[in-house]
Amino acid sequence: MPIENDPAFLRSGKMLFTQKRTLGKTGLRVGPLGLAAGYGAPTRAIMEAFEKGCNYFYWGSMRKPGMAAAIRNIRGQGKRDEIVLALQSYSRSAWLMQTFVEKGLRSLGLDHAEILVLGWRDKIPAQKLLDKAMQIKEKGLVRFLGISGHNRKLFPELAKLGIFDLFQVRYNAAHRGAEKEIFALLPPENKPGIVTYTATRWGKLLDPKLTPAGEKTPSASDCYRFVLGHPAVDVCVCGPKNEAQMKEALRTLELGPLNAEEIARMIRIGDHVRAHTIFFEKK
Repeated sequence: MPIENDPAFLRSGKMLFTQKRTLGKTGLRVGPLGLAAGYGAPTRAIMEAFEKGCNYFYWGSMRKPGMAAAIRNIRGQGKRDEIVLALQSYSRSAWLMQTFVEKGLRSLGLDHAEILVLGWRDKIPAQKLLDKAMQIKEKGLVRFLGISGHNRKLFPELAKLGIFDLFQVRYNAAHRGAEKEIFALLPPENKPGIVTYTATRWGKLLDPKLTPAGEKTPSASDCYRFVLGHPAVDVCVCGPKNEAQMKEALRTLELGPLNAEEIARMIRIGDHVRAHTIFFEKK
């Protein structure tokens, strides 16, 4: 069913974005807006977001000191159990994977992460990598396993393996292919958590030069609200660079879901942006 015709999109009430939800089969409770470490938001902005319920912290390949300090502050307040830390590894070496995980944890002063995300995988990882990831989990360095990538058709196949507790996928108003190729094909029972990234399509949805005539250029919060309106999405990761961008992101929680007219507008703009730019595949 197209997103604009999905009755679940028309749910009203701000509680959808202000309350924590369960992250798929992990059972972890997360705020809908996640925070990425690599864009430079200062510690105070991250702490403000945490106080407003943003507890999914994505410790990816780019790691700025603002998030590290915020995590240490939160741990110092005795609230470590409120953090859901997703630590990503791009390692293609089973031998080095655990070393990279341990190094990432030491940089935060933590002894474990909630999720280990195997980053940018567009085919099923080699068995030796899967075995090492399971060993890292068995040692207690992580609690759950996730995987990210751009090959949408791979995710339903990954679901059949039963190894992964979380999928991190690209989804925005310009790239809606995940609706049919991932979301609709995952079993409703025991479903992996769904975390999305690139809600602004690497900033292209925010570019007035790419906005079709007669349309108002979307804000970042418009993009996050669009993504979070889909019932399959648990978390939308954002990457604020400064306090102003964090405040704009947090407006998402205040404004709640888009209405039908706003959804249709975002789809029109997304289609136009996709047609006039090239980035990965066009769907």
